[in-house]
Amino acid sequence: MKIRQSWFKRLFHSGVLFYILLVALALVYILPFIIQIATSFKTDAEATANPLSLIPATLTNASYRKLFLNSDFPVWFKNSIIVTIAVTAGRVFFDSLAGYALSRIEFRGRNVIFALLMAVMSVPAVVLLIPKFLIIKTLGIYDSYAGMIFPLLVDASGVFIMKNFFESIPRSVEEQAMIDRAGTFRIFWSVVLPMARPALVTISILSFQGSWNELSHFIVSTQSSELTTLTKGVASLASGQLSAGNQYPVKLAAAVIMTIPVAILFFIFQKKIMNTSEGSVKE
Repeated sequence: MKIRQSWFKRLFHSGVLFYILLVALALVYILPFIIQIATSFKTDAEATANPLSLIPATLTNASYRKLFLNSDFPVWFKNSIIVTIAVTAGRVFFDSLAGYALSRIEFRGRNVIFALLMAVMSVPAVVLLIPKFLIIKTLGIYDSYAGMIFPLLVDASGVFIMKNFFESIPRSVEEQAMIDRAGTFRIFWSVVLPMARPALVTISILSFQGSWNELSHFIVSTQSSELTTLTKGVASLASGQLSAGNQYPVKLAAAVIMTIPVAILFFIFQKKIMNTSEGSVKE
């Protein structure tokens, strides 16, 4: 008994139990995704009979062929790519501009604007859907790419992140450019912005993921099938758009394809995601 207790204590103090727990939690976390991939290669009958099996009895790509050949999935994918790239580029630029202005430029009402920014971050997105719909209709951009993209070009949380990062950069790095009579935008673009690469990567990933997975905004801004995005399209698949039956393989195949771009982006740039100290300069 004492031998068992001492063995357990050695495992506990060495951290092995901790790592075993982490591995178990990781497996629980990724299990739904593994089931999703496995089910996408099953037949409808097998997916219904054995929805949780990890190895398909009959490996088939029929669900993927059905998505690309017998549905509007390519149109949905194209629309999502266009909107996501435009929104990500816009957010990186405008969030950086706003963050720099709030952190560096002294002007009347700056604190009020920042307080309003914090207030917007605390408001649930669903509360703003009806006002957003009314504004889009009034501006005449309903059911268009403009209506899908413009309202998403600035994000309060992105401005907040960029403001905090710019404040971590000492003003001394800008003094030489001021001596050379560089303008505010030139200092921002040529001096400060290159130092904010970790924050820019963070904003890019968050913006890409947010706009790629956006659903509620596209529901209130479009109605044409030609402007349907992946999120709206997959939601229609979940309601049984293609045909009768549960259609588990088709639905999960669509979900797998939706997951791939965000996963690739994250794994490529995960080491460059901002931490609070990276990029700052010590005075």
